[in-house]
Amino acid sequence: MLLLSPELQHYELIDSGNFEKLERFGKYILARPEPQAVWDKSLTENDWKQKADAVFQKSKGSEEKGEWLNHKNMPDRWQFDYKNLKLKLALSSFKHVGIFPEQEANWRYIESKIKQFPIQKPKVLNLFAYTGVASLVAKAAGAEVTHVDSVKQTVSWARDSMEMSGLDNIRWIVEDAMKFVKREIRRGSKYNGIILDPPAYGRGADGERWILEEGINELMKACAELLDEQNHFFVLNLYSMGFSPIITENLVRMAFGQVLNPEMGELFIPDSFNKKLPLGIFYRFASI
Repeated sequence: MLLLSPELQHYELIDSGNFEKLERFGKYILARPEPQAVWDKSLTENDWKQKADAVFQKSKGSEEKGEWLNHKNMPDRWQFDYKNLKLKLALSSFKHVGIFPEQEANWRYIESKIKQFPIQKPKVLNLFAYTGVASLVAKAAGAEVTHVDSVKQTVSWARDSMEMSGLDNIRWIVEDAMKFVKREIRRGSKYNGIILDPPAYGRGADGERWILEEGINELMKACAELLDEQNHFFVLNLYSMGFSPIITENLVRMAFGQVLNPEMGELFIPDSFNKKLPLGIFYRFASI
């Protein structure tokens, strides 16, 4: 079992604890909720207040939605550089900023597999693609990319980052992931790479309900029908406190059978006091 952390030049997890995390994205420092940071903070509350350019406060009765406070010294939107990509970040009402730093460990994997394929322009499908950093990484590596997300605003966000990065011709799909995958199966489509990063719960473009525990098994089996048999990679990432790497291994084996070069484990980010913040589990495999 692997423990992987990101290698991001312009990001830092400064501190974590008391169900919060203090992070630097470029030159701006943000404080926001983190349900897995169940330990104590290393810095004082006053230290956090002095350092943070913006603080996310949840709305009453909501686990996700809220507002950003005390952000007079920073814009609502700014640019974040990753390798040759220019990513749009913003203070959203759901505590997210447009990038999940722990996923950089998977971005490196995706880039390396695409460049190792013995074919030109491999086809990559990114499901629940959100603001699309993985889509941009795959495109920059030479892939033909299909980006699927049910929220039109996040697809537009990803398109902005594509244009800022000087890329083009990503295929944008605003649709429920399961609906799209089933239609692609009927069409006989195949993909060399599939990236699957579903939320714990959500809604499709037409109000379809997604609950991870109820839908992930069916979706995994559908993805197995879409994955090219000869040249392929598959990346599954789950951020749910009820799931473990062993569960993901069972899901993959039942859907795909025996796979080549499997890797599984946890993604984490160490803060500056070496407290390791777990931020998701993954299972990935590739033909190369």
